[in-house]
Amino acid sequence: MNDLFAYTLRLADDALIAAQRTAEWIASAPQLEEDVALGNIGLDQLGQARSLLQYAGSLDGRTEDDLAYFRDEREFLNLQICELPNGDFGFAMARLLYFATYQQLLYDELRARGDETLAGVAGKAVKEVAYHVDHATQWVLRLGDGTDESHRRMQAGLDALWPYTGEMFESDELVRRLPVAVDPSALQEVWLERVLAVVDESTCERPTSSYQHSGGREGRHTEHMGYLLAEMQHVARSHPGATW
Repeated sequence: MNDLFAYTLRLADDALIAAQRTAEWIASAPQLEEDVALGNIGLDQLGQARSLLQYAGSLDGRTEDDLAYFRDEREFLNLQICELPNGDFGFAMARLLYFATYQQLLYDELRARGDETLAGVAGKAVKEVAYHVDHATQWVLRLGDGTDESHRRMQAGLDALWPYTGEMFESDELVRRLPVAVDPSALQEVWLERVLAVVDESTCERPTSSYQHSGGREGRHTEHMGYLLAEMQHVARSHPGATW
């Protein structure tokens, strides 16, 4: 697999699978305004995914639809944190805080790399993700420093997702040998500083789990990924070649 194709696909799959999960909140969020907000966040993520899939496809001779709808589970290279079921709203906001902060740091670095297309996608995406971080931050603070029940749920979400955060910063041979790639291990210190500052202000306890899940970048996923893909890919696979 071409290094640039594989790297672009990692970024695209993160955004695509995150968009699928975010979209599940539409008409299910706790407020009407939050339906709109999460819908917009999901569309931002989907837009990032489309741009990256189009670029990856141009390197591989496939279309964005081919890559989104006609790959099997083991061919997806997304982080496992993106594919986990939504849980409650506190869980969703914890995931958005963790993942969007990571994306913001990554896209910011990617803007200065030598690949013109990736830098262009990152330049637009980093502005979108800044809003995602702010949105998640405000909800984590509101829930963490709210009622006893909202605090409990926010703490539970932060704790449950913490074992999936280490995978975001795993380095490997691909990112070390590809000049335009961002080595994610270099982002971890700043990510921790930013995320833990929000956790502290929310009055929640810092998560302490030392175990970290891994494998998404190699196509090893949680049990939930197959169900997500079955829903996402159903129409395209039922009617291959169909046009709108």
